[in-house]
Amino acid sequence: MSTVGHTKRTTPAAIEAMKGTRPIVSLTAYTTPIARLLDPHCDLLLVGDSLGMVLYGMDTTVGVTLDMMIAHGQAVMRGAKHACVTVDMPFGSYQESKEQAFRNAARILKETGCDGVKLEGGEEMADTVAFLTSRGIPVFGHVGLMPQQVNTTGGYRSLGRSEKEAAKIRRDAKAISEAGAFAMAIEGTVEPLAREITAAVAIPTIGIGASAACDGQILVSDDMLGLFNDFKPRFVKHFAELAPMISKAAEAYAEEVKARTFPALEHTFPPKK
Repeated sequence: MSTVGHTKRTTPAAIEAMKGTRPIVSLTAYTTPIARLLDPHCDLLLVGDSLGMVLYGMDTTVGVTLDMMIAHGQAVMRGAKHACVTVDMPFGSYQESKEQAFRNAARILKETGCDGVKLEGGEEMADTVAFLTSRGIPVFGHVGLMPQQVNTTGGYRSLGRSEKEAAKIRRDAKAISEAGAFAMAIEGTVEPLAREITAAVAIPTIGIGASAACDGQILVSDDMLGLFNDFKPRFVKHFAELAPMISKAAEAYAEEVKARTFPALEHTFPPKK
């Protein structure tokens, strides 16, 4: 039987090999239609547990379940033909033990067909990362601000301003790189520190609220598209303003429905002749 695969998607190994070359383009995706639109332009699509806040209205990512991540991972995989697709491991699905992490990561890969998993943590998760990667599971790391730990870190804020914080993030990044991750996100970290870490580690760094010197950048796609009006983090740039456009479209639709001008004759089916 042939072992030659049919996929032409970007692999984790290809992402790792992009260290020091051109910047790596990454965005989050949660659904098939959005994945289809983003895929041609991205090297990496992350099915982030941010979907808990973006799609489900949760206050944090802590309530996201493994089943939710798998369902959205499957949806994104239906739309992705080019980008490396990585799925977040949600809170509680990997912290208990290396064995728990392997079982749940293997389930994600089997049930979605994705290219790798992402997990948060530094020194304390390095053994788990090494355990997974040595058993054939590509891991995308995550250091700096870790949203799954928001209940113990005092909320969402930039990190690395004190020497104690900076030293911890340096150690975390070094540990995750040496454990075998193919890349790592650096989130919510002061610019000089993110720049320093990027130069120091052997794997690509993907910044979000970090530094332009990172090996790549990622944003939550809904933030990038301007779908939220109530809050805009400092590190977010709206590359479109879709929220008012959607609201205007809904308003125009409502007016035509009320006026009975929609559907017009061309939007209905004539009787059989």
